[in-house]
Amino acid sequence: MSLLPYSLARPFLFGLDPETAHEMTMRSLARLQGTPLERAYRRSMIDDPIELAGLKFPNRVGLAAGLDKNARCIDGLGALGFGFVEVGTVTPKAQPGNPKPRLFRLPRAKALINRLGFNNDGLEAFIGNVQRSSFRRKGRILGLNIGKNAATPIEQATDDYLLCLDGVYPHADYVAVNISSPNTKNLRALQGDEALDGLLSAIARRREVLAKQHGRRVPIFVKIAPDLDQAQVDVIAATLRRYGMDGVVATNTTLARDAVKGLAHAEEAGGLSGAPVLQASNRVIAQLRAALGGGFPIIGVGGIMSAADAVSKIQAGADVVQIYTGLIYRGPDLVSEAARAIKALPEVRRP
Repeated sequence: MSLLPYSLARPFLFGLDPETAHEMTMRSLARLQGTPLERAYRRSMIDDPIELAGLKFPNRVGLAAGLDKNARCIDGLGALGFGFVEVGTVTPKAQPGNPKPRLFRLPRAKALINRLGFNNDGLEAFIGNVQRSSFRRKGRILGLNIGKNAATPIEQATDDYLLCLDGVYPHADYVAVNISSPNTKNLRALQGDEALDGLLSAIARRREVLAKQHGRRVPIFVKIAPDLDQAQVDVIAATLRRYGMDGVVATNTTLARDAVKGLAHAEEAGGLSGAPVLQASNRVIAQLRAALGGGFPIIGVGGIMSAADAVSKIQAGADVVQIYTGLIYRGPDLVSEAARAIKALPEVRRP
């Protein structure tokens, strides 16, 4: 039971620069997690298990990557009632990301624009933080999201992904391969036919080596963009199947600005998240489900601002969902509201 209503904290946080508010929140979570003061924000977790990719998810609502890039607050964020948490994106080497300002609120649209650019402390620090958390020992699912350094030429991107895969593999319940951030130059080119084929074939080969080395086969998910047409989605679906990927995360942020035209900050470069992404994300989810058929795990993310939005993702074809921007606008109550609404759906598959 939370002692601190988010409605009291939000006006203060929204009075700060967005990145300052973010860093203050993450520092607070890092300090409070695992202490008696965690009770100030802890939420009960809705029990609604589902098995996907050989993993038992305690419920169907997770945290999307990007909020906790350095895996500093896994336990603190897990205390908000998430059944699973995904952290990162991590790159092999530490990097500062893009110049500030690089995070913008669009409150009228319930949206954010970010061009952070995979700012993180690097793989070694990331793994250390993951090892210190107790989240996985409590039976929750932890996803580790990997990417490439900005300074790495796109032609050598596979090397960065393999370095990250080697590092995170022993510590992950699943690994998410991020090829869809719009804030690292040319990264989305990896979603193209030939580039995707080369990347996923290399990852599949390395996974076989790592599975033998560690005695466990860690599922691999691929995170894609909402700005894809039907033909691109079909190619991605076929490539995921070809190389034995275990699931897909749909979707990342969008470059489209139609829904926010005329609003302050609408023309800032970067990825748009929040309410305006819901329909595009759901479209891609539905296209993926049609192309992949039943049984192929889909994590639906993008634009969940209410319980009804979360339900719409399940109805579009997702198995589980993730939240990020909705957490900033609605607070932790959104997690339990979404999980409860999904659990109540009569047509949702049961484990």
